[in-house]
Amino acid sequence: MKKHIIDSMECWEGSGNVFADLGLPDAEKIKIKSGLIIEIMNALERLDLTQQEAAQRMGITQPKLSDILRGRNFSISERKLMDCLNRLGYDIEIRVKPAAEPVGHLRLALA
Repeated sequence: MKKHIIDSMECWEGSGNVFADLGLPDAEKIKIKSGLIIEIMNALERLDLTQQEAAQRMGITQPKLSDILRGRNFSISERKLMDCLNRLGYDIEIRVKPAAEPVGHLRLALA
């Protein structure tokens, strides 16, 4: 991270992954899951679905959906979140390409 001085205050430029900046383990996975959950929230609003209607469409229970939306259930897999988005009318594309650096990165691009 890069350090900047702004109005006599020390500021650090983030890496683009707040979870990594906070030193959380599995920061890349958390970032992906968070992005998928945010997109599920956007879908529920766009489709004007209640949690009960959305849960039924997504193939999960309403309490499980509520936990997901409140950030209480991070044990759910990325694959299950992608399946939920498919059931809400979203296409999911996974692209794999050689990395520019020795170790590659995970990235979620939302349209």
